[in-house]
Amino acid sequence: IFVGVAAALLWVVLRFRRCKQPVGYVTPQIHGHNGLEIAWTVVPLIVVLAIAAYSFVTLQKDFQPLTQADMDVTIRGHQFGWEYVYDGFTIHQEGTLAGDVTPFVVPTHKLVRLQFEGTDVIHSWWVPAISGKTDAVPGYTNYSWLKIDQAGTWRGECAELCGAGHSTMQIIVQAMDQPQYEQWVKQQQAAAHPSPSATPSP
Repeated sequence: IFVGVAAALLWVVLRFRRCKQPVGYVTPQIHGHNGLEIAWTVVPLIVVLAIAAYSFVTLQKDFQPLTQADMDVTIRGHQFGWEYVYDGFTIHQEGTLAGDVTPFVVPTHKLVRLQFEGTDVIHSWWVPAISGKTDAVPGYTNYSWLKIDQAGTWRGECAELCGAGHSTMQIIVQAMDQPQYEQWVKQQQAAAHPSPSATPSP
């Protein structure tokens, strides 16, 4: 559209410049030309509607709800840290600048649906290399997803100014191959549900 308008403007400037016209030349005066008025109203309208329709269809394909997730994890933001709620146990991560925070662990090659909640103020979970920003809002549930195809570690941070300790809300995402992930899950489940110690006999 821009190229077409610019080309038409350049053509008019060159074609009808004053030096090419006789002395006293007056351009034809056209008033109330219905055809032109309809054309410059309808054509842009069609173009805009076509772009809007294409954008809507594309966005619907990109933002289909996840129904085939391999696992679900709830991420809760609080001042100043995160909680990662798995099926059967929860990882509590408090913010710090003194070292690495407790990682959020996921298996490789698995589609993970993330549910975001806020417990006090608005936080924003952001790991640039693997995920966009997703807000954790009190009283409102947000959703996102991730799928990591190689083992490794990625870093992020809270992207919403949430108080004096905002800078401590670091994020580490660690992806493990399935055998290592299953071993990690067993360790977390054992820590969350320790076996009762035997009662000594009298």
